[in-house]
Amino acid sequence: MSPKDTASSAKGGSGAFTPARIAVLVLVVLVLVFIFENTRQVKIRLLVPEVTMPLWVALAAVAVIGAVCGGYFVARRRK
Repeated sequence: MSPKDTASSAKGGSGAFTPARIAVLVLVVLVLVFIFENTRQVKIRLLVPEVTMPLWVALAAVAVIGAVCGGYFVARRRK
């Protein structure tokens, strides 16, 4: 590493914990706790079929879909 690289990371470069990154990390931890606290079997109906699955699977799937859609939205706004 060059001295310039170490100086920029010490002043809050790409590896720093910014308030936004801390908020996202706290939100991810809360979502994971919520998902894994809800482990009972539930019936889920999506249009026609009805399936029985653990609630945590449905919550995790919705969280992943939301993260992908949110990431796509943020990437499109930065262009």
